[in-house]
Amino acid sequence: MNAPRVPDSSRLRFRRRVATRWSDEDNQNVLNNAIYLTLFEEARLGWARELGLLEGNHFPFLLAQTNVRYVAPGRGGVEVDVELGTTRLGTSSFEQAYRVRDAATGAVWAEAEALLVCYDQATGKSRPMTAQFRGAVEAFEGPFSLALAGPN
Repeated sequence: MNAPRVPDSSRLRFRRRVATRWSDEDNQNVLNNAIYLTLFEEARLGWARELGLLEGNHFPFLLAQTNVRYVAPGRGGVEVDVELGTTRLGTSSFEQAYRVRDAATGAVWAEAEALLVCYDQATGKSRPMTAQFRGAVEAFEGPFSLALAGPN
């Protein structure tokens, strides 16, 4: 399996501090692997709010695929910094990269990439990315997003 393609932290423009819960640890006393998906989602929510991308209180996209590499065991009951960057914009999909760091030490716990698809709730199908959505992401990411843009 290929490791996620995650750029240097300096190129991941969005940061979100999130607290893990004591109950997020599994019976091996490490952060349960499923918790990382929630951490990525919390960062996505903050990113979408900051960019004005929510439709009502809903994401205008769905998560289609995620590739996670667990770098070091995480812990519950601490704060983490989740870094996020949009690495590709297509016609109806886009990709993001994530990194989770222990806020106190800076140690990397996980890296991931995700494929997200713009979604029409009324039809239950994918839809083209709106000009407003694309413009907001491009304005936030700057030339980074455009430089890494690939095929749709």
